[in-house]
Amino acid sequence: MNTSLVNDTSRSSVVDGHGGRPLSVSGALVRRTLLRVRRMPAAFVPSIVMPVFQLIAFSGAFGAAVRLAGVKNAMDWYVPLNAVQGASFGAMGVSFGLINDMQTGFFDRLLMAPTKRWALIVGPMAGSIARAALPVALVIVIGFLGGMNVPGGPLAIFYVAVAATGIALVASAFALGLTYRMRNMGAATLTQFAIFFTIFLSTSQVPLSNMAGWLHAVARVNPMTNVLRLARQGLLGDITWNDTWGGLLAIAVMLFVSCWFALSGLKSLEK
Repeated sequence: MNTSLVNDTSRSSVVDGHGGRPLSVSGALVRRTLLRVRRMPAAFVPSIVMPVFQLIAFSGAFGAAVRLAGVKNAMDWYVPLNAVQGASFGAMGVSFGLINDMQTGFFDRLLMAPTKRWALIVGPMAGSIARAALPVALVIVIGFLGGMNVPGGPLAIFYVAVAATGIALVASAFALGLTYRMRNMGAATLTQFAIFFTIFLSTSQVPLSNMAGWLHAVARVNPMTNVLRLARQGLLGDITWNDTWGGLLAIAVMLFVSCWFALSGLKSLEK
């Protein structure tokens, strides 16, 4: 990252006049995230391209399998999956950005800011939601173009967005915690690895009833299965509380654990 980006943000309210106000610090970090997207598009474009590519590839390769399970259109099954996955890709951008800040010394300035430490976590997490908005919207648009059914109406799209936003927050907090501890590019790689396997060891490709063996056992207890059920319900049928509460609970628990992981990692830097 070039020094102009560091200098531009260094003159912002992150460290200077608004240092004592946590929300101002978080807001400045969100703006920094968006500025990095504009100046480093090569780090953002893959998060847009990959979900769309996988949506088309999965719908073609596994479409027959999900239709045998009673799904009318493969898009109904894979749009929520790729929306969630596209939102999670923002975590790698959070990790890369934090590593860059550590290498340039800008993060040391943030640690000296007289503000609450949670503000340094909330900012990048909020930025990950902004990064997730475009890939999630694009996946939904491609789904409609592909004939996606929406029996749940507008509320169905709302729950897709809720699931995607929740996973974006969880993934970014996990990425922060890992990067605080490892402090190198390996953190971004390990973040991608963890997200990939958590998603694909769930009901990502086929329904739970069509699985067997160890994969069925793992997917059954994987919280991502409940998140995908939450996201898919309005596309596969009516929206019910039975299909909603498990996903909301899974997001809440994962978010609590990942935020604790991030905060404890940040505190370890100050010891």
